[in-house]
Amino acid sequence: MIAALDHLVLTTEHEETCIAFYTGLLGMELQSFGAGRRAFRFGDQKINLHLKGREFEPKARIPQPGALDLCLLAAIPLEEVIARLHAAGMTIEEGPVARTGARGPIRSVYLRDPDGNLIEISSYG
Repeated sequence: MIAALDHLVLTTEHEETCIAFYTGLLGMELQSFGAGRRAFRFGDQKINLHLKGREFEPKARIPQPGALDLCLLAAIPLEEVIARLHAAGMTIEEGPVARTGARGPIRSVYLRDPDGNLIEISSYG
C-alpha cells in the first residue's frame, strides 16, 4: 500500500539556526510554499518546517522540538561527511558505526541539530 516517504515535519524553536544547519551544513535547499510555509528539499523528499507554537493544522498531537530521530543518506562518501562536520565544528556523538538501513548494512555517524534532534547520516556500501 505504501511506496515511499514523501515528507515529514520538523518542529523547531530556533528557526534561523535550524535553517542554517539544514541548508548550510547539510546542503538542503530552503523552499517556500503556500501561505508562508517553508521546507528543506533534498532529492525527491522534503522536511516541512513548523515553528513551535505556530504549527500548521493538522499537526501532530504534541509537536515537540528535539523529538526526531532521523536517518539521512549521504550523497558523498561518509569520510567526506565526517571531514565537513569536523570543519564546521560539529560534534559527532557516535560513529562511524555499522548499522542496518532499510536496504541493508550502512555506516553511520550521529550528531544533533540546533533543537536536539538526533541526526544520523549514513552511507550504503
